[in-house]
Amino acid sequence: MSTANRGINIGPPRFKIAVHAIVWLAQSGCVLSSAMIANQVDSHATFMRRVMQALAMAGIVASKGGREGGYILRKAADQITLGQIYCAVNLATEPEVEGGCGEAGVQLDLELEKILYEAERQTIDYLQQFTIADVMKRVEFFTQ
Repeated sequence: MSTANRGINIGPPRFKIAVHAIVWLAQSGCVLSSAMIANQVDSHATFMRRVMQALAMAGIVASKGGREGGYILRKAADQITLGQIYCAVNLATEPEVEGGCGEAGVQLDLELEKILYEAERQTIDYLQQFTIADVMKRVEFFTQ
């Protein structure tokens, strides 16, 4: 089985979709509607609007209303990291430590949450090393 078909599924599906959307916006350099982006990244327009709203709230994209509305990048592709995108679309909150947990199952869940939270923090730190421009350089399609 080739690695292209294998599909690594680390992180939320929103993350991959968001990266694809940001790449398309960077390539186009203009305002694109959520329907246009959804079509390009093979997603549903409603789901795409939710993803784009999260990216807008994080300051990665700007939204323009109206008939000619849509989304455009607020920053250059070399200024947007994968870590920023990941945080915009999915960031777990630090687990709350509850006192007096008597049940072993509750304590186990709490400890697992702590471990998973730290794994996510390390993932974000790693993703901060890569920009959208870096990703675009790695993909042959965009260098032609």
